Amino acid sequence: MSEQTPDSAETQARLLSEALPYMQAYENKNVVVKYGGHAMGDTSLGQAFARDIALLKQSGVNPVVVHGGGPQIGRMLTQMGIESRFEGGLRVTDAETVRIVEMVLAGSINKEIVAMINAEGEWAIGLCGKDGNLVFAEKATKTVIDPDSHIERVLDLGFVGEPVEVDRTLLDLLARSEMIPVIAPVAPGRDGATYNINADTFAGAIAGALQASRLLFLTDVPGVLDAEKQLIKELSVSEAKSLIRRGVISGGMIPKVETCIEALERGVEGVVILNGKTRHSVLLELLTEHGAGTLIVP
Repeated sequence: MSEQTPDSAETQARLLSEALPYMQAYENKNVVVKYGGHAMGDTSLGQAFARDIALLKQSGVNPVVVHGGGPQIGRMLTQMGIESRFEGGLRVTDAETVRIVEMVLAGSINKEIVAMINAEGEWAIGLCGKDGNLVFAEKATKTVIDPDSHIERVLDLGFVGEPVEVDRTLLDLLARSEMIPVIAPVAPGRDGATYNINADTFAGAIAGALQASRLLFLTDVPGVLDAEKQLIKELSVSEAKSLIRRGVISGGMIPKVETCIEALERGVEGVVILNGKTRHSVLLELLTEHGAGTLIVP
């Protein structure tokens, strides 16, 4: 066993003393983490993420993981010879496609994440919206304006859904049993169909039902940037809406921030957009003073 130098021991003690108040603040609190982006495709980052989740559980936090898997779905559809069709930037999910989506999300990806967390010494369990009637969905509708005719039309995205009911009973039971839920964004409808749900939207619905202390969105960017492309550490809902109106928040960040606002309206205390490509970004955000992304609060 290698000996620690006085400097390294002092550094570790300082880090622990700084983290301790934050550990106490989140003790027995629900923290929902949406795991996706490039971090999912990198083994080293995946292991660091699993370690973060395991350490949170060991610190007395109740972490809940919701994951995406768009690139993996696309690759599997290609391998199966199924052509992906998009409308308004969203994947059209027909009956054949939704079977593949469920197989990839609730099957291979879900179990990979569960195995990584279990390898860190914790008990993770894989779920989707179908398990324990956790989530019910309805068919999603999206309206777009035709750029040529300027006529509004409703897109039919097939089996793409929106979460409309969340029952937290199973999640509360798992928290009491010291287990970490890892949830795929697939859910049944009251009509008997299976729906593919946007993972950000799904995570927001789960966090709202749990009245989570924090909802973390792991993305491929550092967070929300200002007009000078500098990271904004904290935003209120009114400030975020103003930045959207002014065009400072634009492109793909708009739906991300809108999902954050919806989660806050559901009762989440704070939502953070942070870079999943930064190792241990979850711990840096929750257990350090400076955080690791953009915190959006009511």
